Amino acid sequence: MDEGWQADLERWLEPYLGSLANKTRRRMCPAYIAGLIGPGDRKSIQPMAARTDAIPYDRLHHFIGAGLWDSAPLEATLWSQADQLVGGNKAWLIIDDTALPKKGKASVGVAPQYATVLGKNANCQTMVSVTLASGEVPIMLSLRLFLPESWTGDVARMTKAGVPEPLQSYRTKPEIAVEEIDRAIAAGVRFGCVLADAGYGLSASFRQALTARDLCWAVGIPRHQKVYPADVQLIFPVATRGRPRVRHVPDVKSRAAHAMLEDAKWRQVSWRRGTKGRLSARFAAMRMRIADGAPQRIGSAGAQHMPGEEVWLVGERRSNGERKYYLSNLPAGTSIRELAGAIKARWVCEQAHQQLKEELGLDHFEGRSWTGLHRHALMTMMAYAFLQTRRLAQAGRKKKSLRAATSAQSASSSPSHP
Repeated sequence: MDEGWQADLERWLEPYLGSLANKTRRRMCPAYIAGLIGPGDRKSIQPMAARTDAIPYDRLHHFIGAGLWDSAPLEATLWSQADQLVGGNKAWLIIDDTALPKKGKASVGVAPQYATVLGKNANCQTMVSVTLASGEVPIMLSLRLFLPESWTGDVARMTKAGVPEPLQSYRTKPEIAVEEIDRAIAAGVRFGCVLADAGYGLSASFRQALTARDLCWAVGIPRHQKVYPADVQLIFPVATRGRPRVRHVPDVKSRAAHAMLEDAKWRQVSWRRGTKGRLSARFAAMRMRIADGAPQRIGSAGAQHMPGEEVWLVGERRSNGERKYYLSNLPAGTSIRELAGAIKARWVCEQAHQQLKEELGLDHFEGRSWTGLHRHALMTMMAYAFLQTRRLAQAGRKKKSLRAATSAQSASSSPSHP
């Protein structure tokens, strides 16, 4: 990075610093973010303070862990800037989670749980993330800690870690995600479609909550998710004995997503250009109705879910033999290439997670409190937004220079006139 980045950071942070009324806090915030961006492998408070003589460790530690200041105005400024940079009807709002490996038992939310980044169960903290993205440019909006039941069942433990009382009840990751989506909508963040992996897509209540908010969505699902054909009909079954049936039932049985697509037409689809050429895979898409309606006993099959919303069922066959399945409520006229593009747009979120950890020390925080962890996460997101702003500005300058050079070349090569 060029030498002028710290002066740029000071100017960029001006809208944020106005809400930090205390003069010391207005010094600590830029110092902390500069420590995250600057050189050094470890981005926890002690090594960051050791790399500069300007800010003592105890003040930096107090600012993040114990200072009495409200993070909401800083977050509101971050969301406003993100919306200006990448928001709009074609933007994606991407829901995911990221694991922060952690030793011990005292740090808030730490427990043995599945860590996607490690591909196995590990002692870690898990944060639900919300990312606003346009094309290949993501900006992280929110990171909220998921509390396992081993924590929500121990009030004394949560109180010691400073978990706010309204957040001490158990909430699933999809429930946390819906709360964050509601906050983004209330803040005026503009996006066209919500994306999520199968960890969220398997939740019927999550999908139904998005539809209830009139949002477009595309989510991963397990291969065994049950669906009905789009033309399924509800009929009264004929009673061979006893009282007449009073409830409708589907005229066909639901089937697993993978079985429904076995005989579908698969075609090679490319969704974008990567570093090694066009990215493509084989896709199939069919209109279906999700089996996530109210459960009802259907003959000898027992309790079955009734047909729900009509959506796209999409299958993907990758070159390595892996198969993935998705649902989307995008309009019926959506092309298979557009469906693939929406499904695959989620990768930029994983890129953002990686950069937040490897470049900005998201997983380096050594404090134990709820407040400290979320403030550290907010500082890393602000640092990431600053870097994205600079990258976009540099890309714009390069394009402008290229256009100017092209125009000059065209002018010099055009024939002269009297």
